[in-house]
Amino acid sequence: MIEDIQVKIKEFKTIIIHRHERPDPDALGSQLGLARVIKERFPEKKVFVVGEEEPSLAFLGEMDQVSDREYEQALVIVCDTANTERVDDKRFNQGMCLIKIDHHPNEEPYGDIVWVDPSYSSTSEMIVEFLVQGEKNGYNLSSESALLLYAGIVGDTGRFRYNNTTAETLRRTSLLVKQTFDQTAFYSNLHKKDLKMTRLQGYVLQHFLIVGQVGVMRLTAEVLRQFQVTSNESSQLVNTFSDVEGLKAWVFFVEDEDRIRVRLRSKGPIINGIAAEHHGGGHPMAAGATAYSWDETEEIVSKLIMICQ
Repeated sequence: MIEDIQVKIKEFKTIIIHRHERPDPDALGSQLGLARVIKERFPEKKVFVVGEEEPSLAFLGEMDQVSDREYEQALVIVCDTANTERVDDKRFNQGMCLIKIDHHPNEEPYGDIVWVDPSYSSTSEMIVEFLVQGEKNGYNLSSESALLLYAGIVGDTGRFRYNNTTAETLRRTSLLVKQTFDQTAFYSNLHKKDLKMTRLQGYVLQHFLIVGQVGVMRLTAEVLRQFQVTSNESSQLVNTFSDVEGLKAWVFFVEDEDRIRVRLRSKGPIINGIAAEHHGGGHPMAAGATAYSWDETEEIVSKLIMICQ
């Protein structure tokens, strides 16, 4: 599969890389990391990255402005996105060839070439393996691409604390750490919070609820306006109370225009089945969904309580 992808990359002069909306470090790390890897191997190619900007992760890189015309002869690669509904920039299907690279369960196998493997901790880890196997074809790892891929792995493993961190994950990460990027500066950028986010974090710590073994936080549109924080920005706080003793799972409900964003996390119970029942999906212990009323959020909490029992 990796060889097939490398053949396609060599074949096309224009390559456009997408990822999912409301990007996290793995979405951006795999997207930007793959783009840099390709540019370094083929300086003559046009390689673009597209999607919305995420201010909290702007230190990783910026998106490109790409015209519709560029898609006409392009290879399109979508990273870290399980289903087409979540792909950021809906022009992803307007190229000549479409490749999906993802580590989520393959619920929607879209694309002409589909490389999906949930045994990897992150899509960024998959790109590291892409590099390892591509050495014979002239691919190399630079400090810039290493930093981006490291960011993605750190993000999806919770700094190597989650049980998706395997021996292979650490082996591949060691290849990145051998490069000369500043880990201290990276963590400072990743975890820095401005004053409004710090104040909202205090609000979350004061107002989250424990129901059985489930933590629950509801952030209404009114609360977000009060703290001048967007729905996307609030995602940084999803693990604020994750270390509370006795907690098995927790959920953040964030009101966003005509819907409620649902961020589910777990220390053991499998939660992506609940996410799938509510317009979402994801990993067994980290998933996202969408609710369309506060009554629906009560259903989700009830289901979490059941699986934690």
